[in-house]
Amino acid sequence: MAQPDVVVTGLGATTPLGGDVASTWDAMLAGRSGVTMLTQEWAAQLPVRIAAQLAVEPSEVIDRVKMRRLDRAEAIALVAARQAWADSGLAGSGLDPERLAVSVGTGIGGATTLLAQDDILEASGPRRVSPHTVPMLMPNGPAAWVGLDLGAKAGVHSVSSACATGAEAIAHGLDIIRAGRADVVVAGGTEAVIHPLPIAGFASMRAMSTRNDEPERASRPWDKGRDGFVLGEGSGVVVLERADHAAARGARVYARCAGAGLTSDGYDIVQPDPAGTGFTRAIRMALRDADVDPRDVTHVNAHATSTPVGDMTEIAGLRAVIGDHPVLTATKSMTGHLLGAAGAVESIATILALRDSVVPPTINLDDPEEGLLDVAAHKARHLEIRAALNNSFGFGGHNVAVIFTRA
Repeated sequence: MAQPDVVVTGLGATTPLGGDVASTWDAMLAGRSGVTMLTQEWAAQLPVRIAAQLAVEPSEVIDRVKMRRLDRAEAIALVAARQAWADSGLAGSGLDPERLAVSVGTGIGGATTLLAQDDILEASGPRRVSPHTVPMLMPNGPAAWVGLDLGAKAGVHSVSSACATGAEAIAHGLDIIRAGRADVVVAGGTEAVIHPLPIAGFASMRAMSTRNDEPERASRPWDKGRDGFVLGEGSGVVVLERADHAAARGARVYARCAGAGLTSDGYDIVQPDPAGTGFTRAIRMALRDADVDPRDVTHVNAHATSTPVGDMTEIAGLRAVIGDHPVLTATKSMTGHLLGAAGAVESIATILALRDSVVPPTINLDDPEEGLLDVAAHKARHLEIRAALNNSFGFGGHNVAVIFTRA
């Protein structure tokens, strides 16, 4: 039995570049950076004092009473999901809630709630701890709130695979529709952990850029001067829909979610396999799943975090599996690394690149590494895209490749 086609009919996001998809995409195409200095008092003591903070606070979108019950990661997942739902045109369509599922993940979850409530516990005792603490910090919280908001009854799922989370949640949504469990899946990722403890932890690993005097130039994938990633926060959500279901209601379709590949390295908890065999297997699996020839993949939104080792390992793998022809970009050069939201926001950028036939730029690529593939450096590049690949890799050896094609 042939698998049903799955298409993307809604997009939603809140990022360091903008409070919605349109403003985020415009900023990407313009090559703007969302990285700024941290002005909070607690940042002064840290070795890293830069981050990519949200352009629009969730409190500007969600009412104050609701915000008191939400962790920041939950709030922005709701913001992005509501945007995607409205964009899809499914509101008021009569969709059976038992045919609607949610797949929204987070890499770290409600860490800021946990830390803040622990401070209250230590300073004021257990009676002052919020009764909302557990629902705010639990990692399935973002997915649960989105499911409650939309009334989803076909299952609410929460993926947690570090920096691969957002892409894996989309891949899981694809599988749910193909398995016949739902007609529509609201899928994506969220993260909001710009806080001294996560920053100190990443800094101790020497994983982060220390360009505190040049925040906008700190995230520089594939540049010889790169010195680590920049922490960001945000959420991205897509609406996946069975193609015939979308056609029957006359929905606007952004792209086809053609296939996905998921593997694990089995190598190390934080270091990627230097041979790159895990993620190359994921790309090959995605190509087979999508029934797409590597020669038709003309654009890649790379994982490219701006770390000294990982960036060029990915290039070697892409060259081996796809070839030398695709035009690459690394949108983390502008958004920073959104951790659990990265794969979702970057999937949205990949989908819009297909729609508009344009590759967003990689900024700060002033001194490219030797052996680099073709990158749209500094400026957006117009390109007729047949199929596009989004790569996402995460601590623990998670590898996810998702392929989108024209509908």
